[in-house]
Amino acid sequence: MTLELKAVSRRVGGKTHIYPTSLTLQNGTMNVLLGPTLSGKTSLMRLMAGLDQPSSGRVFWNGEDVTGRRVQDRGVAMVYQQFINYPGLTVYENIASPLRILGRAKDEIDNKVRETAEMLHLTPMLARKPLELSGGQQQRCALARALVKGAGLVLLDEPLANLDYKLREELRVEIPRIFEASGAIFVYATTEPEEALLLGGNTATMWEGRVTQFGPTPRVYREPVDAITARVFSDPPMNFTPVRKGSARLSFGEGVPAPAEGAFAVADGDYLAGFRANHLSMDRHVPDALEFRCKVLVTEITGAQSFIHVAHGEESWIALVEGVHDMARGQEISLWLDPRHVYLFDGDGRLAARAAYANAA
Repeated sequence: MTLELKAVSRRVGGKTHIYPTSLTLQNGTMNVLLGPTLSGKTSLMRLMAGLDQPSSGRVFWNGEDVTGRRVQDRGVAMVYQQFINYPGLTVYENIASPLRILGRAKDEIDNKVRETAEMLHLTPMLARKPLELSGGQQQRCALARALVKGAGLVLLDEPLANLDYKLREELRVEIPRIFEASGAIFVYATTEPEEALLLGGNTATMWEGRVTQFGPTPRVYREPVDAITARVFSDPPMNFTPVRKGSARLSFGEGVPAPAEGAFAVADGDYLAGFRANHLSMDRHVPDALEFRCKVLVTEITGAQSFIHVAHGEESWIALVEGVHDMARGQEISLWLDPRHVYLFDGDGRLAARAAYANAA
């Protein structure tokens, strides 16, 4: 099974929601759509499902053009972040409802319901009603109803967004197992880079209606093709600062120098250096670490870690550091950066040199 989008776009009222996009999703793959709110994730999923028709381009399923085919006539299931269960029906009847609509035999319905319930650890709850379940169990019920009809394409639109932390973690672990057991093409939309990394498979990064990069998740994370992709696939968003290459050296803001060798052996000129928040440190862990003098704007303490928002010249950065650091606004501190964690982007935002640590990964 394959789902292929060929230059599909979507315009509504003169406004472009999806720019021409081509993607091929293979049988038995997990595919994550990663991007901020309003980046086009739901719009692209609706084109995949057939809920919306593309303004241009074609959609193919197993090589067959299904662009104009109704969603009811496609092997598609979709789960949204809001739990959509029938409150008056038991979990068993909720899961069975798509099969009853399809007119399946009673024995087949019973077998499929129990098989799917077992896969999703819902067997002890089959006689209960959705409102008697926890939030995570309700979402698993919605997933079971989507999976029971054996859809070849399962679309999950931020399905964990409304759950508390513990339930999100529980289902993040379970979804890859469910995916492997079903063998369908899964498409999972999220705003969270961490979720994309946990789910694995492939990731398409999205920004303002465009897919900026698509490929195996670890590769997209380590080798972003441009600054926008790097920003999308970083939480907090990647920090940036201008640098100049000349005389075999890189000069960062305020004249902080670094030798331009190895990954930094690029042509002389102006670049944008990018580095993730977790690569800034309060300590000098390596001898050639770069020191940046910064002014604290605000500190967010999460318990085991602290997000330190700082001003470095005209730029605002975020450092994610281990431990509790309660700092006063305006306090001057040193942040250290291993140059092996720095990406370089050219004037058009395209990747000019990937970080040395990514080359070694």
